[in-house]
Amino acid sequence: MAYPDDLLSEGERVVVHKHPHFKMLIVPFLVLLVTLGAGIWLATLAMDVAPPWDTIWLIVIGAVGLLLILWLFVAPFVRWRTTHFIVTTDRLIAREGVLKRTGIDIPMSRINSVRFEHGLIDRVFGCGTLIIESASDEPLTFEDIPKVEKVHTHIYREVNDNPYDDFVQQAPPPEPPQRGRGR
Repeated sequence: MAYPDDLLSEGERVVVHKHPHFKMLIVPFLVLLVTLGAGIWLATLAMDVAPPWDTIWLIVIGAVGLLLILWLFVAPFVRWRTTHFIVTTDRLIAREGVLKRTGIDIPMSRINSVRFEHGLIDRVFGCGTLIIESASDEPLTFEDIPKVEKVHTHIYREVNDNPYDDFVQQAPPPEPPQRGRGR
């Protein structure tokens, strides 16, 4: 989903727009599978109970399963979907939340340094933590950024106002002057 153009200033364009890496959804997805499996197993056991207790147990199992799925799978999924990390030509933007929306904008001119970290698991998944030092007291940490090294490079390039600072293009050699032919 692209960042809304009407929220950008004139001449500003989006360079990078990322959600956190999907690895933050692995545990919620496993919880979903375990909850569904346990619910089906318990429901088959509850069907062997004498009426009307079989219906009561099925309702209780269904309600508990639904609550677990909403709390441990749907909520993290919505949190993941509504978290945005955006780099524009003018600023770095972080937005998160559904009911309580929070955000921070850091002008590129205020960024002092950018660094990244990623351990073995992060490297396997292709993500990492981005640490931005700006005019604020504490460095800002953004976790689970996909392709963190590329995002780091994009921010560095935007901060230094030269998108090709590490790319030197060789100019073609000048053509030799043409000699006029005698008439």
